[in-house]
Amino acid sequence: MQDFVHLHVHTQYSLLDGQASVARLVDKAMKNGMKGIAVTDHGNMFGIKEFTNYVNKKNSGPKGEIKDLKKRIAGIEAGTVECEDKEAEIAACKAKIVEAENKLFKPIIGCEMYVARRTMDLKEGKPDQSGYHLIVLAKNEKGYHNLIKLVSHAWTRGYYMRPRTDRSELEKYHEGLIVCSACLGGEVPKRITAGQFAEAEEAIQWYKNLFGDDYYLEMQRHKATVPRANHECYPLQVNVNKYLQEYARKYNIKLICTNDVHFVDEENAEAHDRLICLSTGKDLDDPTRMLYTKQEWMKTREEMNELFADIPEALSNTLEILDKVEYYSIDHAPIMPTFAIPEDFGTEEGYRAKYTEKDLFDEFTQDENGNVVLSEEEGQAKIKRLGGYEKLYRIKLEGDYLAKLAFDGAKRIYGDPLSEEVKERLNFELYIMKTMGFPGYFLIVQDFINAARSELGVSVGPGRGSAAGSAYCLGITKIDPIQYDLLFERFLNPDRISLPDIDVDFDDDGRGEVLRWVTNKYGQEKVAHIITYGTMATKLAIKDVARVQKLPLSESDRLAKLVPDKIPDKKLNLRNAIEYVPELQAAEASSDPLVRDTLKYAKMLEGNVRGTGVHACGTIICRDDITDWVPV
Repeated sequence: MQDFVHLHVHTQYSLLDGQASVARLVDKAMKNGMKGIAVTDHGNMFGIKEFTNYVNKKNSGPKGEIKDLKKRIAGIEAGTVECEDKEAEIAACKAKIVEAENKLFKPIIGCEMYVARRTMDLKEGKPDQSGYHLIVLAKNEKGYHNLIKLVSHAWTRGYYMRPRTDRSELEKYHEGLIVCSACLGGEVPKRITAGQFAEAEEAIQWYKNLFGDDYYLEMQRHKATVPRANHECYPLQVNVNKYLQEYARKYNIKLICTNDVHFVDEENAEAHDRLICLSTGKDLDDPTRMLYTKQEWMKTREEMNELFADIPEALSNTLEILDKVEYYSIDHAPIMPTFAIPEDFGTEEGYRAKYTEKDLFDEFTQDENGNVVLSEEEGQAKIKRLGGYEKLYRIKLEGDYLAKLAFDGAKRIYGDPLSEEVKERLNFELYIMKTMGFPGYFLIVQDFINAARSELGVSVGPGRGSAAGSAYCLGITKIDPIQYDLLFERFLNPDRISLPDIDVDFDDDGRGEVLRWVTNKYGQEKVAHIITYGTMATKLAIKDVARVQKLPLSESDRLAKLVPDKIPDKKLNLRNAIEYVPELQAAEASSDPLVRDTLKYAKMLEGNVRGTGVHACGTIICRDDITDWVPV
């Protein structure tokens, strides 16, 4: 049997089109012995963080084993770990590392993009309403960042009916990417289907010239086996595959096989069918509605070997792509925006001339009273964590300016001279902020809060949560921490490394004004809202499925009302609700197939991502163009 990995996979983040949760996809692939999978949602990268986080969790065992073995090897070589035969022990450890590495599951970050037929530029002629599908996979960190650019620009610059890219964008951001010709919606398959063979070959040569050996021709075989399914797809695929094999030989391009995965198991096909009805606004019995082949489940390696037994290289080439993809992390330390500090106070250049690296090391390894609290090794580790000496100069400048503002504010509030209690507390809090690397955060927050109050006339709340002390002196909060004995350590302390979190309330009408002010100050490309995902809750799943199946509204309402608000000692979901409520058990066993199917498929669709929204107030402010780091 040829090994195989899936490279064309839609999760539930292919909104109302994918019916597969990230966890179930990864679990099934790992259980089947696959060494990785790609996630290629339609036009977006919504599921990438959940995908990589879940894979990292699954890989934690082998990674821990590798770390321990490498530590043991280092100890043997340094002489701190005793063993009878050093060379034999090191060789054994290295062999175990290889074994552990083979257990690692590789996440491939990708996207099924839409490539405009002419250009994504909305100003040039009539825009294309759709685009050719293209599977784009990141093979390394550079490719990941280029994929972010492509996807972000498709939404922010090329959106027309759907997020579109074009050839000029692909040329600009092609480095580190692997591309595949996609399904029947891809340019090459569409040209072949239309009999436009010269245009098909032109497209193949263009992609081959740009991506070289990282361009693959993609074959699919979705032969429908049930009556109510798309039976037109398979003959088209047979015809396209015949030409793809010819072109592969002619242009020396490798073939791969994929299954256009939209749900996890074959039994989920009917639930997915109902999801498509929701997406397209059609009823289940509508003769004109969109149909899938119902072959779009995550097929096992055995099933894919059976499908493509005559073209084994198309299976093995998926492993070639997997091997090309590097392990890399998409996580990053907090990227703080640069707050504009008045030049007459100081500049980074001036601080570099004034302070040596030894000065910075001493300052960041001592407490607020000048006592050394970190060893040389601990100090260097801390400086590395903060971004190295290059970043430390910026942090010190921001910390010193923050201290000036805080002490100026304290004198206005408490009077001048300050009491020892106030000075001691200020010094301690400012020391913690600086040595944790967060003075810039406080400068930015106090800036837009004070602007809201003094410039924009926006009503600002007194502050919530545990922010205290310096925040009061800076005008961020309006509650005296000394009068009410509020603990700063609840808000920020070195033993609980996390970003500061200050809850701020603006009046409803003024919130937009503050956001506009922030956007104007930092630049539109550096400020963005945070997305939210709406999922199909238990009652909504029942109502959605009931609607497309034409279950009478009265019965749909009755079933939804049977779902309790909570279940003792159990999570509220439809499966648990049926166990808890006898009437739902009776409905599940009903003689009416509409009632039975409503609950059956609602259970499968419950929790599926149904749509996106905008967080009520969450906003990102980035140091750089946001699309340098995350997709928008």
